[in-house]
Amino acid sequence: MDSIFIYIILGVSLAAPIGPVKTVLLNTGIKNGFFHAWFFSLGALATDIMYMFMVYFGIGQFIDSPLLKTILWSFGCFVLLYTGIENLLSLNKIEMNLKNGKRDRLRKSILSGFFMSLFNPLTILFWIGIYGSILAKTAGVSTGYQIILNSIAILLGIMLVDFVMAFLSSGARKLLSNKLLKMVTIISTISMIGFGIYFGIQAFQALF
Repeated sequence: MDSIFIYIILGVSLAAPIGPVKTVLLNTGIKNGFFHAWFFSLGALATDIMYMFMVYFGIGQFIDSPLLKTILWSFGCFVLLYTGIENLLSLNKIEMNLKNGKRDRLRKSILSGFFMSLFNPLTILFWIGIYGSILAKTAGVSTGYQIILNSIAILLGIMLVDFVMAFLSSGARKLLSNKLLKMVTIISTISMIGFGIYFGIQAFQALF
């Protein structure tokens, strides 16, 4: 795994599966357009970088503790259920243009992406399991400079997937009618609520 390109492909392959964060990203793009979805992904990326530094500096065992994971499962459940229910209640507010309050909503999108990813236990499992394994494998072989380059390559792969998803979801928003947009939103929202219930079950099992 000496090629930077391979690490970019690794980032793409790891970011491609549709999890709770990607579901919300797609839903954001469909409802509000490309820039909101892209800003949401940048917020999530900030969390990725934060967890990457924590694993890199050896704090992985702390963020993998049973207590913290239980707290994250619980918060993840709450955030996803709240967001999903809010989406269902605001279906009639889906509109095709965004002329009012764009700056505020963009700020809201990036914060939403940050906190959605921050309280997503799957994000932690990813960085501890995958990135931690990469660090362990390259320890003593790669220099610090190479590790930084490889890490940036992984992030570039993730950003590429997020950009494509934001672009496709905003494109679908322009092509679909309001009725179809609402149907797609309902499907993605049900998926979101499903992830929330799954997180809640995991938190319950961890506690009891």
